[in-house]
Amino acid sequence: MELKNYWLAANKGALTRLLQWVNLRPEESERTQIMFLFYTTVSVGLRWAEDSTVALFLDEYGTNLLPWMYIASAVMSAGLVFLYSWLQKIFPLRQVIVAIAPCMLMPLVLLVVLRWGSHFSYLAVISVFLLRLWVDALYVVNDLNTSIVANQIFNIREIKRTYPLVSSGLLVADVISGFSLPWLLQYTTLNKIILIACVMILLGSGILFYLTHHYRAAFPETPQKLIPEEQASRARFLKSPLKRYVWQLFAFVGLLQVIGLLIDFQYLRELKSNLSDRELASFLGLFGGMLGLCELLLQWFISSRLIERMGVFFTATLLPITVGFALPGMLVLLHLIPALQSQSFFWGLIIVKFCDELLRYTFVMSSGPILYQPIPEGIRSRMQTLSGGTAEAIATGLTGAVIFVTLLFCERFVPVSLQKWVLVAETMLIAGTCLTVVWELRSRYVELLVLSVARGHLSATNVGLRFFKQGVVKALAEKGSEADKRSCIELLAQIDSQGAAEVLAPLLVKLTPDLQRQSLEVMLTGGVNPAYLAAIRPLLEQSQETNPEVFALALRYIWLAEPNPNLSLLEGYLHPRQNSLIRATAAALVLRQGTPMQKVAATQTMRRMLTHKQERERVNGVRALREAVYLQALRIHIPNLLQDESLRVRCAVLEMIAATHLEEYYSALIAALYYKSTRSTAMSALMRLENEALEMLLRLATNIYKPEVVRMYAWRTIAQVGTQEALETLWENLEASWGITRDHILRSLLKIHKQPGITGLVDRFYESRVENLIKQELKFLGEIYAAYIDFKTLDQKENHQSSERIVIVSELLQRALLELELDVKERLLLLLRLLYSPEKMQAAAFNLRSLSVVNLARGLEILEHTVTLSSKSLLLNILDNRPQSEKLQYLIEAKIVEYENMVVSDRLHRLLMLGNFLSDWCLACCFHYAQVTRIRLTSSEILVSLRHPTGFVREAAIAYLNMVSHRVLLQILPQLQKDPHPLVAAQVKELLEKYQFKNHN
Repeated sequence: MELKNYWLAANKGALTRLLQWVNLRPEESERTQIMFLFYTTVSVGLRWAEDSTVALFLDEYGTNLLPWMYIASAVMSAGLVFLYSWLQKIFPLRQVIVAIAPCMLMPLVLLVVLRWGSHFSYLAVISVFLLRLWVDALYVVNDLNTSIVANQIFNIREIKRTYPLVSSGLLVADVISGFSLPWLLQYTTLNKIILIACVMILLGSGILFYLTHHYRAAFPETPQKLIPEEQASRARFLKSPLKRYVWQLFAFVGLLQVIGLLIDFQYLRELKSNLSDRELASFLGLFGGMLGLCELLLQWFISSRLIERMGVFFTATLLPITVGFALPGMLVLLHLIPALQSQSFFWGLIIVKFCDELLRYTFVMSSGPILYQPIPEGIRSRMQTLSGGTAEAIATGLTGAVIFVTLLFCERFVPVSLQKWVLVAETMLIAGTCLTVVWELRSRYVELLVLSVARGHLSATNVGLRFFKQGVVKALAEKGSEADKRSCIELLAQIDSQGAAEVLAPLLVKLTPDLQRQSLEVMLTGGVNPAYLAAIRPLLEQSQETNPEVFALALRYIWLAEPNPNLSLLEGYLHPRQNSLIRATAAALVLRQGTPMQKVAATQTMRRMLTHKQERERVNGVRALREAVYLQALRIHIPNLLQDESLRVRCAVLEMIAATHLEEYYSALIAALYYKSTRSTAMSALMRLENEALEMLLRLATNIYKPEVVRMYAWRTIAQVGTQEALETLWENLEASWGITRDHILRSLLKIHKQPGITGLVDRFYESRVENLIKQELKFLGEIYAAYIDFKTLDQKENHQSSERIVIVSELLQRALLELELDVKERLLLLLRLLYSPEKMQAAAFNLRSLSVVNLARGLEILEHTVTLSSKSLLLNILDNRPQSEKLQYLIEAKIVEYENMVVSDRLHRLLMLGNFLSDWCLACCFHYAQVTRIRLTSSEILVSLRHPTGFVREAAIAYLNMVSHRVLLQILPQLQKDPHPLVAAQVKELLEKYQFKNHN
């Protein structure tokens, strides 16, 4: 399909196109620009300071002290990180962020002055070591500052687009400092360059102060030790998964640092052995400049798009994969070229260093802050400080120790020709370990996002049955609240109804009457078993102490389980002095198994109970009939009992109809769905009928003239029937339905999805059906957006010419279209819940419904790491909070819809063609719009709406007909006089009086 809406891109300014090129949205541009300016300014100063101190250090010490430098740097950085974390507890985060860099510059300036003015050579030598050490510490603090600020002012989705641009400030700094450093060296010394660098860092700190002041709402006003109790409670709930995630994140950051330092050491050693100190400083500057240009191109135009499309974890693996394979491969390849054999390690390490820096300061740096987003906001910055800063510091120290030990080992045990390959092998090993950590980190990332929304739920799939039964026995035997014990029995019944008797029977005599009743009901549901008769008989032997309900249930269980029951003993329980429940149970058992004479006596007992004045007698009588095989002469009482004044009696009759499969009274079960008081009982009764009830439930559910709430409960009942036939019925109707009916079926299917044992929804067959339904919904969304844009465009062009009434109705129609969009988005989420983890999808939906942009971004992030459909990228763009024109553009690019700008009358006709998909209110708005704008509609469009089940749609169609054709209206008005909706009836009456008055005159 060709793109037909050229206008969508035609009127965009240069700024909008520029933002598109760099994958940035207008609302993010100001924050991103200021962050970029701050980071670039500070990074230029740091680069000048770093290259100058590296040159001074290598000139003074060579590479022999580099391992000690790494160890000292680790200790220094770890100390600063803990200080930084402690300061966040004492002072508000904004103050710490702004003040830390200027405070750290003072020691740097003192060290430069000490070296410059010192008359003692040993002080000058020590100051070089300390200068190099302190610049490394400044880098750690600056990176922490930048990522923490970014996490505060951007949400989880924004940061994927914006942080690659922000972090490109370092790359711009590479270019500026790299090409300017050789020029500065022509006019000044390395010491003065370090002082100039301090001025640049101060300037950057001033920009940071402006940024944090301008967006101060994004920063907490209180220190972290004063976190509210609600956040503290939430953090405790997340403590266990959060701890695992932070440790894995710690390992990932540390391993990346180890890889970088191992390559850096080998790279600097080769440079030192081939270049002088001034050549080295110039080479570092030029290398940084060329690298920066490549990084900028990658960062501005590729990085954010790749992270957004492929995900943060794909990009995070690029560095270890590249280094792990490129390092040995490049060295071997260059060694095979005769002209480069002597310098193969030199050029090989330069190329690998180039790849490492390129990926580290584009993809890895861009994705780093995103990994901290699942951590609760109240503790995120401190976790980021401790995890990121401490990991790098410890990794630096360990790397220094490893290099030192490796060099000693190589000198003693490894031939000179192979010594360099030992460090290469270590680098490959660390890269492989890093890949394993990223794989584990990915699963924890999504888990933590979901847990941050809500707790998971216990289900049969995650409970060990044997251990669970042991827990139930322990809970029921020990002291505790009765509510907890009742919950244990309910859960046992859900998980293992067949085996529940094995647990419950030995405990019966020790339980309270309520728990005995519940246990016996569960045991009867699972089927009677003679093996448990000995545990139940004591309940009958202690008849004076046993609760009547418990006695009746025990009586029923024993006589049903007994192979050869003595029915003469039951006749004693038919005496009027017995409790009505025991009497009714005995009568039902006699009717089931007794002799003809015994059945006559039992029938007389039941008749007296069913016609008794007391409600309890009638209820117990009807309940007992559920166990009777043949109702015989008692059937004549059912019509009267269905009309009984007692709700309890009526509900008992409904249960009895289902239990005894009285087909002639099935219509009473359907009728009971209409009333709130009997609805739940009717649903349970219909569920008991299973496939027998499907046809009549389907007739009710698909009848659009029945009340919406009744149709909804009909679909729910079909779902709760739970058979394969019911499941297939739901799927067939799901594919043929639309609008709110599809919503009802989806929600019904999701109730099945939660039940253990239903595995059909995960089949590839169902997945393809869901994907087709998603495409249908997206296509309908395209129609909604096209209509909205056309009506909006017309308003903008002709608003000054239109009457006030047209403007109001047009706005109502547009608002109805936007409400339709919300309905479709909700359906898309329901469809996704059929395919993916209910917990993850529930967490995503919860966040997407939020008005907070932070929560919206979190919901989209959960979807990105959960959904595997080919249309995932399109779904994320549709569910995001973007303009309708932009979403339409995405649908066109995905070839889901075509767009052609239509005149308003054609667009309205196209909407009415989709009448089955439109909501009732949107359909009514279409007729009101046609009325005020005098658009001609077809007779079929009008007639369909006159028969519509919703009153206000019929009212809108009549109002339209009153405008276009009085003759036709006069013909149909007499037929509409008895309309059940009061709004339509009043309208028809008013029109009839109006025309009669005109005719009379």
